[in-house]
Amino acid sequence: MFKKEIYINRRKRLAEEVENGIILLPGNQDTSFNYPANIYTFRQDSSFLYFFGINQANLAGFIDLDSGEQIIFGDELTIDDIIWMGSLPTIKKQADDVGITKTLPLNDLQNYLSNAILKGRKIHFAPAYRQKTKFQLATWLGMKCPFVNNYKSEELIKAVVKLRSKKDKYEIAEISKMVDVAYLMHTTAMKMAKPGVVEREIAGAIQGISLSHGGPVSFPVIVTTNGQTLHNNYYGNTLKEGRFLVTDAGAESTMSYASDITRSTPVGGKFSTRQKEIYEIVLKANIEAIKDIKIGKPYRETHLLTAKIIAQGLKDLGLMKGNVDEAVAAGAHALFYPHGLGHMIGLDVHDMEGLGENYVGYNGDYQRATQFGLAFLRLGRKLEKDFVITVEPGCYFIPDLIDIWKKENKLSDFINYSKVEEYRDFGGIRLEDDIHVTENGAKVLGKPIPKTVAEVEEICK
Repeated sequence: MFKKEIYINRRKRLAEEVENGIILLPGNQDTSFNYPANIYTFRQDSSFLYFFGINQANLAGFIDLDSGEQIIFGDELTIDDIIWMGSLPTIKKQADDVGITKTLPLNDLQNYLSNAILKGRKIHFAPAYRQKTKFQLATWLGMKCPFVNNYKSEELIKAVVKLRSKKDKYEIAEISKMVDVAYLMHTTAMKMAKPGVVEREIAGAIQGISLSHGGPVSFPVIVTTNGQTLHNNYYGNTLKEGRFLVTDAGAESTMSYASDITRSTPVGGKFSTRQKEIYEIVLKANIEAIKDIKIGKPYRETHLLTAKIIAQGLKDLGLMKGNVDEAVAAGAHALFYPHGLGHMIGLDVHDMEGLGENYVGYNGDYQRATQFGLAFLRLGRKLEKDFVITVEPGCYFIPDLIDIWKKENKLSDFINYSKVEEYRDFGGIRLEDDIHVTENGAKVLGKPIPKTVAEVEEICK
């Protein structure tokens, strides 16, 4: 928990952004995964954490914008709870630690909300991303569960995005600490990337590093020799020379702040000529993107810069052809780079995505594109001071996608399909860093993780 004044100020600023009515922020509940008493590790809702700070299940935060009353609803532990789970600070004590003096049992919340609804007052809530929260909201608000998110408050969503997007020095310190843990995770993966090792051995080792340094991994790790599958969570392949090991992994702090780093390591620790050529194209895109970041610049423009760098590099190798600017405008590069350059990061690894990605990543600066590849750009808006974002260009050879485009002869003015066939077995490469947008441009957070060809080969020794 941060100091009390931080949470008081956050709620004060939130109340200033939303006109009137009631703000309702439910916390998360425990969730079973194969029988009732066997539950997943608890993870609190990030917006509840941001404004109310208490990392405990079955709570709800309530702010009356008209009277100024603030309440945390939740039930104190019974002796049966304590026998099985141990004692915890009381809800009343934890509420006091975040500057709230009033707590009530969770069952009392429905009466508060029913009375407000009878008086015609607006209840502001964010879209629910867990089914149990939808059922909870439906019960409290007298709605049918499938339609709950239809009544989400855009006013609240925009207020939460505005406040959570800019990270203070305490948040940036938490993220930086987790990048330092990611350093240990990724250098371990590099050292283990040897022929004969099974992916799950590396996945298990790096998840253990995260847990031993604070918290669980910040998302299901990607540890794969099939990096051409962008979110590959299968760990059963045996590493072989000639392939890259793509490791996309981060750690979560005890305060629930995330890191998100990707490195690509040649199995055996030595780049072949072909591997080095493609890798250095992606590395150049990563480095130039970081240099390009500045306050007020749309991140979409930086994404398109990396697309042109990758297209030019592939043209130099004979995989693409024609005018690079025209190729990127047509979307030809997306055969090899079908995702966006990056996203916000903070309490969520894709920060605030549960509120709606377009609210977070576009904010009126641009409409989200419909073109294949560019449509997957999560963050297109102008950057602001104290945003924390990822920079993660990549280059992939996806056989199924190659087959479809080749059969259609799609964008053949820009793609040399006969040369592309020589790379069908290449796999993929991605390089990702976590960046703080500052007055002076971009600051790469945390301890530098090996990234150049020489650095990667040295650590692999």
